[in-house]
Amino acid sequence: MNIWIAIGVTAVGCYAVKLAGLLVPAGVLERPLVRRLAALMPVALLAALTAQQTFADGRALVLDARTAGLAAAAVALVLRAPFLLVVAAAVVVTAGVRALGG
Repeated sequence: MNIWIAIGVTAVGCYAVKLAGLLVPAGVLERPLVRRLAALMPVALLAALTAQQTFADGRALVLDARTAGLAAAAVALVLRAPFLLVVAAAVVVTAGVRALGG
């Protein structure tokens, strides 16, 4: 039963956040600070999610094949490679390190 309570609370919370977003006056959304924050927030959240998924395993810091793949992607980005090449580099390096036993 606890899981259904959690699902219900989550659903109500999501609806409340969406409703709050609709109730914000348009003038607030046009402020330069709000526009900058809205533009940067997805990037910050994606970076945090990437770091958490790459370096964390429960409560421990992990340096494994995922770290090597992320490093390869970072190098490809610094070299201004196209996005698909960045992803391919990360995949190939991660798979290679895992195949070598890392």
